[in-house]
Amino acid sequence: MKFSGIAAIGTAIVGIVAVGAVLALSEPSPASKPVAAISAASAPAPAKPAPVATTKPAPAPADERFVIKRILPISGPIRYGEWHWDEAGVPDGPIVITVDLDARVLSVFKGGYEIGATAVLLGTQEKPTPTGVFPITEKQARHISNLYAASMPYMQRLTNDGVTIHATNVENGYASHGCIGTPLAFAKKLFGTTKVGDKVYITRGKTAGMGDSLVGT
Repeated sequence: MKFSGIAAIGTAIVGIVAVGAVLALSEPSPASKPVAAISAASAPAPAKPAPVATTKPAPAPADERFVIKRILPISGPIRYGEWHWDEAGVPDGPIVITVDLDARVLSVFKGGYEIGATAVLLGTQEKPTPTGVFPITEKQARHISNLYAASMPYMQRLTNDGVTIHATNVENGYASHGCIGTPLAFAKKLFGTTKVGDKVYITRGKTAGMGDSLVGT
């Protein structure tokens, strides 16, 4: 019986140890926490990049030689056959010609001062006067059209396919084959004022006023 008691105590001790081992295995060790979770919790938040200041370049100042400084004081619309010219006291400067197809008016500017204006004949729907910027490429005071065998006094060529500025009878009911026709006296003055390379701006309904630039009109 004595041996049995000792055996029972031993068995009980073994049982306690076994239970303790189970408890020890069931409790998580601090080292068993995910390393990634610890790192994420302790890592500082990423720094936001500093805003980059952006500045737009200032627009280039307009070339004063092409800024409109004067408009001829003409009252009312210019009638067919009517023209105006006044360059008294106007300083020297580059010549720019503008043509508005809607108004059917040609204007001449010298250094930004309007010195001439006239009503013009233009092309038909079948042969319209083109829009765009055209340098004068050729000048002939006495010219006969190769296409139409017609006299074109004070011709100033704008395109290779025959569009020119030239003198003609500017009357209501008449049109051109795409050319810009002006009264004879005006064409002569214009011919004596321009040179090869001067630019003609042909637009439709685009207007410009005092202080605006003629370049790109």
